[in-house]
Amino acid sequence: MVVTADNEGRQRASARSLKSIVDFAVGCHARALAVLLMVALLGFLPGFFSVPPIDRDEARFAQATKQMVESGDYVDIRFQDEVRYKKPVGIYWLQAGVVKTASALGFPHALTTIWLYRIPSLVGAIGAVLLTYWAALAFVSRRAAVLAGLMMASCVLLGIERLIAKTDAMLLMTVVAAMGAMARAYLWQGRERLSASSAWTTAAVFWTALAAGVLLKGPLIVMVVGLAAVALIVVDRSAGWLLSLKLLAGIIWLAILVLPWFFAIMGRAGAGDAFFAESVGEDLLGKVFAGQESHGSPPGYYFILFWVTFWPGATLAASATPAVWQARREPAIKFLLAWLVPSWLVFELVVTKLPHYVLPLYPAIAILIAGVIDARALSRKPFLVWGTIWWFVVPLVAGIAGLVVLVVIGRQFGLLVWLLMGAAAVMGFLAWRFYQADGAEHALLRAIAAAILIAIAVFGLIIPSLGQLFPSPTLARILRDSGCTRPQAAAVGYQEPSLVFLAGTTTRLADTLGAVEFLRGGECRFVFIEAREERSFAQRAEALGLRYSAGPRIDAINISTGRPITIAVFRSVGSS
Repeated sequence: MVVTADNEGRQRASARSLKSIVDFAVGCHARALAVLLMVALLGFLPGFFSVPPIDRDEARFAQATKQMVESGDYVDIRFQDEVRYKKPVGIYWLQAGVVKTASALGFPHALTTIWLYRIPSLVGAIGAVLLTYWAALAFVSRRAAVLAGLMMASCVLLGIERLIAKTDAMLLMTVVAAMGAMARAYLWQGRERLSASSAWTTAAVFWTALAAGVLLKGPLIVMVVGLAAVALIVVDRSAGWLLSLKLLAGIIWLAILVLPWFFAIMGRAGAGDAFFAESVGEDLLGKVFAGQESHGSPPGYYFILFWVTFWPGATLAASATPAVWQARREPAIKFLLAWLVPSWLVFELVVTKLPHYVLPLYPAIAILIAGVIDARALSRKPFLVWGTIWWFVVPLVAGIAGLVVLVVIGRQFGLLVWLLMGAAAVMGFLAWRFYQADGAEHALLRAIAAAILIAIAVFGLIIPSLGQLFPSPTLARILRDSGCTRPQAAAVGYQEPSLVFLAGTTTRLADTLGAVEFLRGGECRFVFIEAREERSFAQRAEALGLRYSAGPRIDAINISTGRPITIAVFRSVGSS
């Protein structure tokens, strides 16, 4: 009995220590932002510098940006000679700005340093956390706003997107900013009237965020904002609150920010038609009616994934639902549901589905859950309370899976990983076991701690140890260590974008005949031949009398296909 009492005392002390962090944060806005920033950095920095370029989307975005910097053309978007018009130019400009600044400051190898290209995503993820707090203040107390920010800082999906040099983390930041501004215009109609300066500031935030979102990912932000506005207008049978957003001036400002690049790209010979054909015809409408790149899924896909991608906050979603439904006619809840439900239904109906599509809707869920926690209105139905075991199941499964991958693929024991995953499982267990005794807020904070421990273990230790998943850095290192001033490369079979990014824009993606002809072109030429193409290459080389030398063989796993591969390296020997 004494041992049991001591253990329970320690658990209460743990809960109090976590609660004291929130107590400190709610003292003022500066403290709240500082705490959210620190938690976000703890969760978002692991792996940021050490994970190599990830195929395929990240490497494609980074390579297109790299070519912008190399060519000095900041209007056209290309991957090697292929136009890349699926997304507007926003993210490429942000990445190029970082890389150009790093180069100007003398940073070595800035063009091929992938974490420089990830900085906009990191900024977007952190900005989304801080803006979730700001947006939440329009709906809930400061304490609940901090909890909403913490849920976003520990969210699994955002923890992945912050590590990938593409649009989605930055898009999330713009959506939260726009919806936070629109919320103030909507909610303040029934409270004090907005002062002239406050109204103009709110409108400026809204329209600037909308313009930034359009430049990042086209009409997606317009869909989220527009569906929410239409839903509110239909339910309320009133649109007067829109006047607070200064519609005429806002549309003019939006056009000033967005149209110059669109006019510039349309002014290029043939580029305008190609842009609309690829971005609207293929990327937008094509995803609505057909599953692109094997990503078609039935309705319900996002609902099923939600319980993992929004973990640990998702664990309380079901318990918060009855209170949200009961208060659905309150203006604050009505706005958050308008933010969430219409766009979610659209995403579920669109044939092409990827997990990150619904990320802009997660802040609304975080604010709804946080408000219910703060009001102590979570459902106490036994089956929902029992559902909090999910806080323990996820760290347990993640720990086992991560350790198996580390041992089997990484061939390492990883003592520190064992300690971190064990600590995450313990925190998850405590969150579940003492949920009723210590309360939902304490339990959520423990689960958030578990999420951060998992992020450190998975992204900071496990993934960087899995060199087999990332053969491109090894191949690029062979070029650097070759002794050649300007080595050139071609690839057959393994033709991932990360290889072009690291080995050079001129890297040729060829078939076996093209590789043979490439090697005949002179010295300091290398070809990377996947094993299944090696016999064909050897036969063609022999037929043409090509002289070459064999280099190392790289055993790897193609992360894009999940298939084990072997890559043979061959080097030219003079001209044939």
